[in-house]
Amino acid sequence: MARGEGGETYNAAATFLQPKTISDIDRSLKQRSVRKNLSVCNKLCYAIGGAPYQITGCAIGFFLQIYLLDVAQLDPSSASLILFIGRAWDAITDPTVGFFISRSKWTKFGRLLPWIICSMPFAVASYFLLWYVPDGNLSEVGKIFWYLIFYCLFQTMQTCFHVPYSALTMFISTDQKERDSATAYRMTVEVLGTVLGTAIQGQIVGGASSPCIHENDINASISTIDINSTQYNSITSITQLKSAYMMAAGVIGGVYVLCTIILFAGVQEKEDPHIRKTQKPFSFWKGLKLVMSHGPYVKLIIGFLFTSLAFMLLEGNYALYCSYTLGFPNDFQNILLVIMLSATLTIPFWQWFLTRFGKKTAVYVGISSAVPFLILNVLVKANLIVAYVVSFASGVSVAAAFLLPWSMLPDVVDDFRLKNPDSMGHEAIFYSFYVFFTKFASGVSLGISTLSLDFAGYLTRGCQQPDAVHLTLKMLVAPAPIFLIILGLILFKLYPIDEEIRMKNRKALEDLRDDDQLSQTDTKERCSIV
Repeated sequence: MARGEGGETYNAAATFLQPKTISDIDRSLKQRSVRKNLSVCNKLCYAIGGAPYQITGCAIGFFLQIYLLDVAQLDPSSASLILFIGRAWDAITDPTVGFFISRSKWTKFGRLLPWIICSMPFAVASYFLLWYVPDGNLSEVGKIFWYLIFYCLFQTMQTCFHVPYSALTMFISTDQKERDSATAYRMTVEVLGTVLGTAIQGQIVGGASSPCIHENDINASISTIDINSTQYNSITSITQLKSAYMMAAGVIGGVYVLCTIILFAGVQEKEDPHIRKTQKPFSFWKGLKLVMSHGPYVKLIIGFLFTSLAFMLLEGNYALYCSYTLGFPNDFQNILLVIMLSATLTIPFWQWFLTRFGKKTAVYVGISSAVPFLILNVLVKANLIVAYVVSFASGVSVAAAFLLPWSMLPDVVDDFRLKNPDSMGHEAIFYSFYVFFTKFASGVSLGISTLSLDFAGYLTRGCQQPDAVHLTLKMLVAPAPIFLIILGLILFKLYPIDEEIRMKNRKALEDLRDDDQLSQTDTKERCSIV
């Protein structure tokens, strides 16, 4: 439409303009139309930038709790304190960093990309030190401070990377379809990142398992075969296990650097001219009030808060559940790998599904599909084949949980732009607060998990665990996530942006951008005439 209207304007002014000027303006409009579409290379480079967050997040989510308990040999209460404070700190930094990003000035590289590049080396260094076990003479309090410092530092640097990367979705293209397509690419690569994180951490660490510790008061009637059925490989020492964790951290750090370089080299941050024209300075509290008073955004994050908490409870306890309750200590990393591979393979399916049937329908079908398999996982007795089948089926639902929130956030931001045309530039706050709530949910889940295990009598590096621990792990990987999923889906019913509203918003934004382009073209014509 913009091209046709612009052409009529050019014909009307042709008697006043030189042919060269008409050709230049016409070529400029054509170039804008072409640049609206992102190339496959652009989408891939953008998607690869999301891998570091998922690789490190997967390694921390699946392995940090068991690492603190069995390798660093901290008490469950100390591990719970580290995990909860670290996640709480991480959650606080998200809106703060989001505000500073929104106030950052545009550079020749953009406003968001400099944050990503500058935070990368500090994030890699702090991540490596997080997996280092300090001198054995260090007290329990000293270890707590060590892991708290580097966990909080890593989370801060990761926030400076991930918040601008998430907001970058709104600045790689102004076209809604292109953003959705780029988001699908991103989610596919991010799930691949979780596969890579699980593979690197799981396979390296799985090849160097420490011997378990037998309690002196264990009933003497327990046979050696029964004890060996739930113990780690006792061939290698605890020192080798520590080295394995550090080796995995080094490999993941190298991948982090490589992905960041690819993102910076292959993505160009583009400023929306409509935002530039209408944007006004705002205070932190005013921006926060505007964002949190936007109804669709609040309903979206509340719904996904509960579903995210459900999957994080599952993620944080599944390694312990496989190792102790199911009795597969040497296979749990492979089971986790199957979940992530299944999620990777089904991301394209969910992208097609949400395009065909709508995003709200995809939420209900995709996330609820995990419920029967979670029930099956705890009802069926320990069977390795059943565990793999259930893991593959659960990965299908994990894919939907990965894709849908990030696919729906741009719709909320577009709706906000239309309802608040004089208040722009809040994209970083929208994304940072969503990340804040998901990380808050993660901190809560880890805190609940470790405290519950402590109350149940978890034995650090024990070959066997009390029955209360087995019951607690079953509750944490099935009933609790199922309840949270159901509650989240009920609350999500209140989310107002369906496919009809989404298409209306898309058309309205396109009209605004076309009007801006015509206005800029008319201004150039007048200047040329003068």
